[in-house]
Amino acid sequence: DYIALPKPNMYQSLHTTVIGPYGERMEIQIRTHEMHRVAEEGIAAHWRYKEDKDFQFNEIQRFAWLRQLIEWQQNIHDPQEFLHSIKEDLFPDDVYVFTPKGDLLNFPKGATVIDFAYRIHSEIGHHCSGARVNGQLVSLKYLLRNGDTVEIITTNQQTPSRDWLKLVKTPRAKSRIRNWIKSQQRERSVVLGRQILEGDMNRYKLDYAALRREGKIESIAKELGMKDEETLLASVGYGKVTPRQVLAKLVPAEILDPGRKQPEGALERLFRLVSGQKRDLGIRVKGVGDVLVRFARCCHPLPGEDVVGFITRGRGVTVHVSNCPTVLESDPHRKVEVSWQDNGQTPRPIKIEVNCVDRPGLLAAISAAITSAAVNIARAQVRTFPDQKALNTFEVMITNSDQLKRVLRNISKVKGVYKATRAKG
Repeated sequence: DYIALPKPNMYQSLHTTVIGPYGERMEIQIRTHEMHRVAEEGIAAHWRYKEDKDFQFNEIQRFAWLRQLIEWQQNIHDPQEFLHSIKEDLFPDDVYVFTPKGDLLNFPKGATVIDFAYRIHSEIGHHCSGARVNGQLVSLKYLLRNGDTVEIITTNQQTPSRDWLKLVKTPRAKSRIRNWIKSQQRERSVVLGRQILEGDMNRYKLDYAALRREGKIESIAKELGMKDEETLLASVGYGKVTPRQVLAKLVPAEILDPGRKQPEGALERLFRLVSGQKRDLGIRVKGVGDVLVRFARCCHPLPGEDVVGFITRGRGVTVHVSNCPTVLESDPHRKVEVSWQDNGQTPRPIKIEVNCVDRPGLLAAISAAITSAAVNIARAQVRTFPDQKALNTFEVMITNSDQLKRVLRNISKVKGVYKATRAKG
C-alpha cells in the first residue's frame, strides 16, 4: 500500500501480484489520475496539475526527495556513482522504522543498522558499533524491518571498513563510507610518502624540513603538476611519483645516478617486472606496452563494453567494466586508461542466469535458444524449487557484448522464462 506510505519520490499506488497462465506473474497497479501523472511524469506533474490552485504549505514534504537528490549530488562526485544511486532509489521496496524519539524513517529493503546510523549523522555512522532494536542488542549486519525502533550504539574506537560497503544499501551511507576510506588512504599515503622521501634525501645529505621551510618542496610539487606539497607526498606514497623524480630536481644527474639515462616511474617499473608474463587478451593500456593484463572476475568484461583498468600490485593491470560496483570502491589514483584492440573474436566464459518455470522440455528449449546464436555452452547447472520454479545457470563462450545481448534476447523469448540476465561474480 504505497498510498498510505508513499515512496520517497512521492510515488503512490496500490500493488498486487497474481499468477496467470503458464505460471507467469502479472502485477496489477491501482491509482488515481493524479497519482498516475506523478508516476509517469514525476513530482513536477503535481504542481502542473495544481498550477491554478492555491499552494498548500503541507505540500512542502513533496520536496523531500528532491532535497535528497541535491545532497547526493553534493557528496557523490563520480557521475556514474550518482546515476547508480538514483537508479537504486527510484523504485525500492521500502521498510519503515522509528527513532527512539518516534520519528519515522524509510529505507530500501535490505538496509542495515549502519544505514540507519548514517541517516542520523555521519559521525554516528563512522563510529557505529551496534544497535538496540526494539530493546534487543543486534549486530551491524541486522536487516531493518517494518516497525522496528532503532537506537544506535557508538564507540570512538569503531571506524568504517571496506566490508561495510557490502552491508549498506543507501547511497548516503555508501558515499560517506567511501569518502572516509579515501581520506584515510590519502592520510596514510602522505605519511608514507614523507618517510620515503626523507629516507632517500638522507642518502644525499639533504634535509627535508629545511627544504620545506625554503619552499622548495612546494615548488617541486608545482613543477611535477601537483596541487601542493601534500598531493606530492600522497603521490609518492601511492607509487605514482618516485623519490627519484623529486631528487632529480635537487641533485645533479651525474651524482644522482651516473650512467642512467632516464628516471623510471613506478608504473613503468611495475610493467617491466611483469612484462615477461604478458598474455594477449586484446586490451591496450594507454601509453604503455608489454603489460600483464587480466580480466576482473567480478564483471568479466567483453569486447564492445566500456572498460577501465586498475594497477594491482604485483599483478599488472586488472580490467573492469566501467560501471562495475568494484570500480566505485577502488582507489582512483591507481586508475589507468585502457581500450579494446581486437575485433572481439576471442570467446570468453560468461555466466548467464535464467529464472523460469520448472516444466519438462524447458531446459532443451533454452539450450536451443543459446546455440541458435552460434554460442557454445561450456557448463550448465539446474536448481529446482518446491513452487515449480527453477534457476538455470549457464556458462557460455561469448565473443562480444552484441552476441551476449542476442543470446539473452533469444532466451527471453522462450515460453516459461521469467528473466534472463548476465550473472554477477
